[in-house]
Formats: sequence, structure tokens, C-alpha cells
Amino acid sequence: MAVRAIRGATQLDVDERQHLFARTRELVAVVLAQNEVDTEALISIVFTCTPDLTSDFPAAAAREMGLGDVPLLCAVEIAVPHALPRVVRLMAHADLDVPRGTVRHVYLHGATALRRDLAQ
Repeated sequence: MAVRAIRGATQLDVDERQHLFARTRELVAVVLAQNEVDTEALISIVFTCTPDLTSDFPAAAAREMGLGDVPLLCAVEIAVPHALPRVVRLMAHADLDVPRGTVRHVYLHGATALRRDLAQ
């Protein structure tokens, strides 16, 4: 086993709490499924939001999914001019028995523009 970092991002259509929660839950679920991660293997998840997202914390959505015992942290991305708006990013750390090169990073909705080489 080794600690692996898994990246992911999704773009919201609007800054509304229910939409933020739906997109965050989708992102977390796809990251876990694509990498066959059991929640017991999760070490932590760091979420970031672009400065235009203020309706709630993505970590609250993850807690609602049953990840309350996983350390979760939220932060704000730096405000880069012309950056993609309304984006939630995550970096999940997990104990995985796979080489680093086989980790599947997940980019959903408009966030596929961030990493076209890795997008689903």
C-alpha cells in the first residue's frame, strides 16, 4: 500500500447550495468509483472552490455522503483573471495498492477544460 493523491474537479451551473451539493457528491462518488476506493482507505480530502462559490462548503456535501470520519478541508482558489468560474476541485488522499500512474483523476462538466488530457 502507498498513499496516493487523486485529483478531481467539476463546474457548477449556478452558485446554489443544492446544486453545489449535487455536483460535489457526484464528483466524490465518481472519484471513489473510478479508483475503486473504499471509504476506509480514504485519508483525507481537500476541497477548493473558486471565489465566486459561496453558497456552502463542499465538505458538508461529503459529510452527508457518510464521510464524517474522514478529515475534510475547504479552501478558496486564488482569483486568477479569466479562470474557469464556479469550479469545485478536490484532492483526495488514500491508501491504494496501485502505481501512481494508474490513478484515475476525474474532471466533470465544464471542468473537463482544465485537463482535457485527463477528462472523462
